[in-house]
Amino acid sequence: MLHVANKGCIRRLGFRSMRAAQTRNIVAVLAIALTTVLFTSLFTIASSINYSFQQENFRQAGGDCHGSIKDITWEQVEELRTDPLIKEGSARLFLGMPSEVPFNKSHVEVSYMEPAGAPHQFCEPTVGTLPREGTDEAATDTHVLALLGVKPEIGAKFTLTFNIDDQTTNPIPVTRTFTLSGWWEYDSAVVANHVLVPRSAAEEIAALSSGDPYSITGKWTLNVMLDNAMSIEEDINQVLENHGYQGEDPQGDNYLRTGVNWGYSGAQLSNSFDITTLLAIVVLLLLIIFTGYLIIYNVFQISVTNDIRFYGLLKTIGTTGRQLKRIVRQQALLLSLIGIPFGLLLGFVIGNQLTPVIMAQLSYKNTFVSFNPLIFIGAALFSLLTVFLSCARPGRMAAKVSPVEAVRYTEGGTPKKPGKRERTRKAQGGASLPKMAWANLGRSKGKTIVTVISLTLAVVLATMTYTFSIGFDMMKYLQNKADVDFILGDAAYFRSDFRSADEEVPEAVISDVAAQGGIEENGRIYGNVSDIEEFVTEEWFRGVWSKWNPPEVLDQQIKFKERTDDGLLADRVQLYGMEDFPLSLLDVLEGDLAPLSDPSQKAIAAVYLTDDYDATIFGSNWAKLGDKVTLRYVTEREYFYMDNGEIIEDTDNTDPNRNWTSRAVAYEDIEYTVCALVQVPGSINYRYYGADQFVMGAERFKQDTGTDSVMTYIFNTTDEAEADMESFLAEYTESVQPLYDYESRATYVAEFEGFRSMFMTMGGALSLIIGLVGVLNFVNAVLTGILTRKRELAVLQSVGMTGKQLKTMLVYEGLYYTLLALAVSLVMTVILGPLLGNVLGDIFWFFSYRLTVAPILVILPIFLALGALVPLWTYRSVSKRTIVERLREAEA
Repeated sequence: MLHVANKGCIRRLGFRSMRAAQTRNIVAVLAIALTTVLFTSLFTIASSINYSFQQENFRQAGGDCHGSIKDITWEQVEELRTDPLIKEGSARLFLGMPSEVPFNKSHVEVSYMEPAGAPHQFCEPTVGTLPREGTDEAATDTHVLALLGVKPEIGAKFTLTFNIDDQTTNPIPVTRTFTLSGWWEYDSAVVANHVLVPRSAAEEIAALSSGDPYSITGKWTLNVMLDNAMSIEEDINQVLENHGYQGEDPQGDNYLRTGVNWGYSGAQLSNSFDITTLLAIVVLLLLIIFTGYLIIYNVFQISVTNDIRFYGLLKTIGTTGRQLKRIVRQQALLLSLIGIPFGLLLGFVIGNQLTPVIMAQLSYKNTFVSFNPLIFIGAALFSLLTVFLSCARPGRMAAKVSPVEAVRYTEGGTPKKPGKRERTRKAQGGASLPKMAWANLGRSKGKTIVTVISLTLAVVLATMTYTFSIGFDMMKYLQNKADVDFILGDAAYFRSDFRSADEEVPEAVISDVAAQGGIEENGRIYGNVSDIEEFVTEEWFRGVWSKWNPPEVLDQQIKFKERTDDGLLADRVQLYGMEDFPLSLLDVLEGDLAPLSDPSQKAIAAVYLTDDYDATIFGSNWAKLGDKVTLRYVTEREYFYMDNGEIIEDTDNTDPNRNWTSRAVAYEDIEYTVCALVQVPGSINYRYYGADQFVMGAERFKQDTGTDSVMTYIFNTTDEAEADMESFLAEYTESVQPLYDYESRATYVAEFEGFRSMFMTMGGALSLIIGLVGVLNFVNAVLTGILTRKRELAVLQSVGMTGKQLKTMLVYEGLYYTLLALAVSLVMTVILGPLLGNVLGDIFWFFSYRLTVAPILVILPIFLALGALVPLWTYRSVSKRTIVERLREAEA
């Protein structure tokens, strides 16, 4: 074969032919830019919202580290942080928390934190520095300083009283005066405030701990950063395994408690990632690419169709099909070099403008715009890929056409291959206008399919957006967040710190609230403020308490634990007493709650916990339905040192260098039957976990414990009274009874509606963009169909078809396009809806899929109007010339 160096000639030919089609170039550049705008704005919005979503979640979770290994020793910190899977590790030594006024409504933690960890916990001083070793310095935020009445000034003195061993029955108050070394601005999105002290001071204070096994004072936490957030739990478990530990079986040997930062989207996705999720992601990416494909494909298809005679003439002078395809690709690349940069810039601007609007719909306090370069790289690559995919078929069309066919070309008029015979079908009932219109759609099946699909995508996306927005189930959301209209309790309860009768809600406060009227349902939840124990197997005890204690300490604890005749160990327990209304809010896994309402029955319900994704942790309680549970109500204890059994006469004056414990000397044992296995909603539970939990009926609880301390008073109001009650409680807990606080359903309803509005805004914007693409493709299809058939339509009129009949036929064609699109949309909605609904259900625990066709019914009249008006408008522009002029023009 003779090779000719003609690439330069082909390039010049393509460039000059492109210059001759300026209108087409403008349309093509706009189409490519629009595609790039679509990709860039979507990627910018998605990246910014995800980043803002994660940053807000990090603030609620307490930091942005991937995960943590909790309640370990300093030796374990040094050992584990050397693992190659850990890219960065920072340790924190927890001391305690203040609880008295003015901190009774704030969550403040006192601790030592390694300098590398401060930025990850959002407590890096913006003024001053972290405290220096060997000094009385401390750093904190402006909120803590405001509560203390201290002006933010370097060197300012402030005194703080806080409790160590706060998780035990005998917290120890500690008072220290600190010198302010630095501070940072208070961020209301951050749940916990911090007071950071030097390590030397922290270790001195931690040494004051009683050594109670339930205390986390003096325990270290190692916060870690990994390579990525897609497999946090697996990577942390691998780190433990590399060093001879495990984090999966609390009852197994060498167990260490771990935590996964639920703020990372990747962690949430990987938690529920399966083939369905993968398929949904692939479908979404293909949908985005196909949307851009539909925009550009029609432009190049129309361009090649209009220039088909030009390509035919090139073939007559020896241009090969491969060279013609190169000309089409070259033009596409040159147009992309203009359209893509413009689209990247415009798309980023649009994305940045839309992101704050969308985030304003949410209750999030911080909005971050992502400047990730992957946004631009991804959008440019997606756009370029879409351009080359879009021009591939038009290029093949130009390459395959013969010179003779090109001169005679009309839409759908490509002749059959030689030797093929046309099958003649006998008309049934004559050539009616609807049948002619339907036949015309079949003449160019590719164009019909593309047009129908482009319209279908807009309808399907709008339908899915609406379906998903109504699928966000407020009842599910509120069941987890707020099962009732109002929850009233001591401020300590909302800090997860209800532990004694000092934090109860007095009947006088309940009476003040009830006097406002409008209350429909109400009930009290009584909290455990007395000394109560259960009896468990040694295996269960080790499994629970090995999370916080090394084996040697655990062995010593078990040595001095009281045992029953059958070898069961005494252990602490968390007990609820609930009136009927709170009982009705429990999620019953097995059994029946009715026996709890009968004080004559010795019935109890075992509480099972849930994980961060609201899934039941079935290993969180040992009791099963029908089991017997013995509770010991202790009225007197004696305390002794664990090394020699010496009795302690005064617990306020113990030897800090010796561990001590206690045993019951006066008590009553009562045996109960487990009547149900339940989950207590997060909004009304203890809000902390430290032991096995059980629920009793209110009367039985008061009778057996001898206490009646109300932990929370919960109630529903009428719709009319809800706003007044909200106003009353806001004023009452702020000015009249500042020791108490409340939560309301209205707060969570606003949060939920904001999330749903955000989804509607995003989906609506995307539906509008793709809808415009569909309409433009529909206009292109109708316009091209009429322009390429000008001679044919003129011939039909020349043989007797009236203008009215011609317009009717064209209207039928338009209506067929739109009706086909709606029919395909309905089918795709039925098929894709449940698939994508399952994926959203895995990610959003409050999502419930519901099939709806309401958007299709709303869109129907709009599409019918388009189907009728666009062909009439196009024909009107064509019919301005006479039949003879149109015949001569087409022949020329």
